[in-house]
Amino acid sequence: MRRDHLIALRPWEAPEVTSWGRLAMNAVDRRSGALSLDGSWHFQLLPSPMGCSGEWTRTEVPGTWTTQSGDDLPQYTNAQMPWGEFPPASPAANPTGIYERSVDIPAEWAGRRIVLQVGAAESVLLVHVNGKPVGISKDSHLAAEFDLSDVVRPGDPATVRFTVVKWSDASHIEDQDQWWHAGITRSVLLYATDPLYLADVTVRARRDGRLRVDCQVRDAAGPLPPGWYVTGAVDGQLLAQDTEFDRFNAEDMRVSDFLGEARLRGTVENVWPWSAETPELYDLTVRLHRADGSVADTSHHRVGFRDVEIHGRDLLVNGERVYIRGVNRHDFHPLTGRTVTTEDMRADLVVMKRFGFNAIRTAHYPNDPTLYDLADELGFYVVDEANIESHDHAHEIADDPRYLPAFVDRVSRMVLRDKNHPSVIIWSLGNESDYGANHDAAAGWVRRHDPTRPIQYEGAAKLDWADLTLASDIACPMYAPIEDCVAHARSGKQTKPIIQCEYSHAMGNSNGTLADTWAAIESTPGLQGGFIWEFWDHGILQRVNDGRPVGRGGAGLYEHGVAAPGHRWAYGGDFGETIHDGAFIADGVVFPDRTPKPVMYEHREIAAPVRLTHHQDVLLVHNRQHFRGLEWLAAEWRLVLADGTTLTAPAELPDVLPGESAAVPLPFPVPEGESWLTLRVTTADDEAWAPLGTEVCLPQVRLGTAVADAAPEPAAGPAVTLDADALLVHPLLTAAPVLSLWRAPTDNDELGGMAARWHDWGLDELVRKVVDVREEGSRVVVVAEYATGAGPVRHEQVFTPVAGGLRVEESAELPEGLDDVARVGTVFETVAGLDVLDWYGQGPWESYPDRSTGAPVGHHSLPVDELFTPYLRPQESGGRHGVRRFTLSAPDATGLTVELGAPGQVSVNRYRAEDLAAAAHHDELVPRPGCVVHLDAAHRGLGTASCGPDTSAEYLVAPGTHRWAWTLRVL
Repeated sequence: MRRDHLIALRPWEAPEVTSWGRLAMNAVDRRSGALSLDGSWHFQLLPSPMGCSGEWTRTEVPGTWTTQSGDDLPQYTNAQMPWGEFPPASPAANPTGIYERSVDIPAEWAGRRIVLQVGAAESVLLVHVNGKPVGISKDSHLAAEFDLSDVVRPGDPATVRFTVVKWSDASHIEDQDQWWHAGITRSVLLYATDPLYLADVTVRARRDGRLRVDCQVRDAAGPLPPGWYVTGAVDGQLLAQDTEFDRFNAEDMRVSDFLGEARLRGTVENVWPWSAETPELYDLTVRLHRADGSVADTSHHRVGFRDVEIHGRDLLVNGERVYIRGVNRHDFHPLTGRTVTTEDMRADLVVMKRFGFNAIRTAHYPNDPTLYDLADELGFYVVDEANIESHDHAHEIADDPRYLPAFVDRVSRMVLRDKNHPSVIIWSLGNESDYGANHDAAAGWVRRHDPTRPIQYEGAAKLDWADLTLASDIACPMYAPIEDCVAHARSGKQTKPIIQCEYSHAMGNSNGTLADTWAAIESTPGLQGGFIWEFWDHGILQRVNDGRPVGRGGAGLYEHGVAAPGHRWAYGGDFGETIHDGAFIADGVVFPDRTPKPVMYEHREIAAPVRLTHHQDVLLVHNRQHFRGLEWLAAEWRLVLADGTTLTAPAELPDVLPGESAAVPLPFPVPEGESWLTLRVTTADDEAWAPLGTEVCLPQVRLGTAVADAAPEPAAGPAVTLDADALLVHPLLTAAPVLSLWRAPTDNDELGGMAARWHDWGLDELVRKVVDVREEGSRVVVVAEYATGAGPVRHEQVFTPVAGGLRVEESAELPEGLDDVARVGTVFETVAGLDVLDWYGQGPWESYPDRSTGAPVGHHSLPVDELFTPYLRPQESGGRHGVRRFTLSAPDATGLTVELGAPGQVSVNRYRAEDLAAAAHHDELVPRPGCVVHLDAAHRGLGTASCGPDTSAEYLVAPGTHRWAWTLRVL
């Protein structure tokens, strides 16, 4: 069959065809001795599979042509398909890549079985070798293997050609919330085995040290030779043949000339169980022998001894109910799209580990196989998710028998590939594909093949969290309000663990109420956590001048989340596509370069292994882990006083078992006034994910309570000066303090509808009307009104000279109709040159009223330009919560200081709110020379309303009278 004949069959529009000529998936390790075909390939991009060949160029494999060629660019959609054809059809304009290269087949492979492995191809792969058709594969995120023994000759060169069709019937079930790419996205390799080879190895290792290894054996020649046998050893300890298994197989005719099966058993004494906290691994080597004892094939595995089970409504790992502190992760890189290296993946997991995550959901497909090796090594619980999402046509496809083979194929091949990883504790049938017979068929296959792990699927679970007949063993809702979860757990009807597959949507300045959510989880039996959406902001580095992806050569063109001048982070619509979902792709807890967002510090403290409580002079240290003591940690005490003093002392962590607490003496006498005690916890030795001395958490408790400051007495000083509009004139201010009720809308504000409501009220364009100006001795009172769509807002400012400066007392009366504004406070602007902010309050990271657990109270200092958080779409950012006072200073120590009458929300940056709201990307922003300063008496919480619950009622800004005061002094 020639290539043109194979193309004429149009396999990209036949959902019943999942593969042709593809070998069965297995878990045998073939990396040793393999020949890598990665590197530069001849390439041409055709307008469709039926298109005529053009001129050859070069491209890198692995890689996406959407980030390399420039002729077919990335496109982002969330739920909608990027074209209108219904399943299983694909559009006529269907970019198709042709890859070709020559490879020298090693002469020493003569007489051996030769296999080609393509790590991943998006979305349909057709393979020809030496002009002969070899096979077809679908599923863009699992490897395809093909036997080339009959089409290549050892010692001779061979021509390998791949045809990759971008759009297909498979695209309708790969409709995930991510960029659409295309190409050969994972490594390609060629390997050889003896004709007698291990066809599969299945490892089951229990936490008590019991080990079972099931092996399948085949011979490329057909009949199995007599006398073959299998041996195995764990860390040098030989495993025993299971003779009962052999006899059973012989009697049952399951050992035949075609397929051989063998089982090895053993018990490792004094085994260290594997868990995310203690990822202990053992080396397993399996060898297949010929009758004369010589080794025909070998497979190496890293084994973790652990148990996973559901007991009642609890998910247990090694018999313990564990919290799942998870995050959803895509294979992503801002330069190479879907292609990631081992170094990339290790860096991902190191960041997750350092910020308290212990679990990963492979959203929404099996990730690169190396990720699972790293999860085994570093310690993560993995929900392994099949590459099934039919979001745009979910209801139709769930019961479509044409797609039945694809559902079972994708789920079963994932299980066959990843079943030996101790990190994988749950199988997922996919994402957002409704629920139908196709899911039940796939679940049935998994339950038969691997009864050692539970199954989850949100599409089934959402029908009824307690229904035991559905295909999900776990109630895994998506963005369920925590109140609903608590109510279900307390209802007496709960039958399954509640572990949200997605919660706390991290789009832009977000993740409000995360600490409140976890407080509810930890105090409610039956709730065990969930997975934040998601790890990455999927910004692709783009050149501004021509709109093209930068590609592999862009290393060094970004730092700390910021793209270099002339570049930006692209999101949906930035590549000229008309069908897209905008910045919804930028919803991660890290920026595209893996720089942590401020929410990461919030999560780190929520997930901290050590916590502090202080009550009635008793200081308790709590071990919040499940399996580990505190011996791997070191610590130091820090006492912060309101006067700017910070005291330190060494700390000795108590010997506390997991889940238990111990009282420790206070390291310092409790001083008068406000004081805060912090335990700075670090690694005591090198960990696989952190060197010695890496900061792990900063638990903090308040010791002394602040005494309310008396208002400064009026004193002789510069007279209050107002301009013709009754605005304050001050030598260090370029814009006088006025009322502020609006913020540059966050993504949550926009998508949650708040921004539209604020605009309708006119809060973004307030017009000030002076009502009254009067002098009361040295004081000056200014009363103004601001018209809004819900009624007037009355604002009063009282300016009083005090020693060294000016006291400002303010009030704002919000009518009942303004029941949810962004903020109530003051905004002013300073002269240029005040470039450093020192403050006493929460920090040093950005914090907001409903996201402030991760920012301890202290004395902090940062350059003004580092206070701003560069969320991919400019928006409100850079705020600091609970600020008591701050200083803005120039290099010569001149400047101003502000003392707040009560702790408030403060932000200092170079942009007005309207500057941020008008910009789609950061390259459009022009910093102002001075500082824009907001002092908020009340600031609305962030919530997660872009996709999930909004903030709680307690974090809304209510109507009524708001009062606040501050004192401005010149340094």
